[in-house]
Amino acid sequence: PQVKAFVTQDIPLYHNLEMKHLPGADPELVLLSLRYEELERIPLSDMSREEINQLVQELGFYRKETPDAPVPEEFQFAPAKPLPTLLPPQAPTTDGKTPPRWGKEERPDL
Repeated sequence: PQVKAFVTQDIPLYHNLEMKHLPGADPELVLLSLRYEELERIPLSDMSREEINQLVQELGFYRKETPDAPVPEEFQFAPAKPLPTLLPPQAPTTDGKTPPRWGKEERPDL
């Protein structure tokens, strides 16, 4: 009953959270990458509605006030995290210390 209440009453409030009904399957949260590759499966059967809501928000899903409420631009792709910027490895300097890494603001060529 807890999962059913979450599905029917809470899922419509979350941006980028979809329900797929699979008859006979135990309820679980399946996290997908931007390319729809499966990242993780989290069983929900033993969780309360409050625990599921807390989990979904901790994962970064944006909860709207109403199902039709607009989603702020910064949350349009939530809960997707920005891809990490891969910086080339840096060799230690002659004093054995690694030089500081540059931020994008300091490196206009990036």
